[in-house]
Amino acid sequence: MAYEIVLATNNKHKLTEVREILSPYGITVYGLNDLNLHPEDVEENGKDYYENALIKAQSVQELTNLPVIADDSGIEVIALGNIPGLRSARYADECGGYDNAMATIIKNLEGKDRSARFMCDIVAVNIDEKPLLFEGIAEGEIIDHQDGTRGFGYDPIFKSKATGVTFAAMSVEDKNIYSHRALALAKLVSYLKETGRID
Repeated sequence: MAYEIVLATNNKHKLTEVREILSPYGITVYGLNDLNLHPEDVEENGKDYYENALIKAQSVQELTNLPVIADDSGIEVIALGNIPGLRSARYADECGGYDNAMATIIKNLEGKDRSARFMCDIVAVNIDEKPLLFEGIAEGEIIDHQDGTRGFGYDPIFKSKATGVTFAAMSVEDKNIYSHRALALAKLVSYLKETGRID
């Protein structure tokens, strides 16, 4: 019998990615639309990724008895004071889209250290009595141009330390191993195995 989880997002890219990563373990991932769940709009005003993910997870927890996972993620550019970080999506909106946001970051990094990391906190509720946290960190650097057509968000300018290519240039199979979200989900899978919820 498949283990069923609800992903608290309306982001189709994120839903596809999580399904690809978890389906080999017999885990069925539902999006909100699949179950006709319509949580109230929440303000992601947490002080860190964990709090934002928890806000999203708890907004869906009220609507279903199924396990719910939510993630909050962002890219942190070290020389720019770890921005855009928590505000990664809003930063892109303020810049007029991801292309403009990436161009702005590249311009602001001229002559500076290019180290960066992608952060992901996944919070799971309706599994244990307390919310569970699974964190993934992908180290890398910002390159001076966009490279690759896969992925989404800031993937075209983030070169992974693990693979030497951008998230947008690597294969789907590799990204689903080395991305920040994949690393966090791997910890979730390990926990579900250790507690006997999946084989």
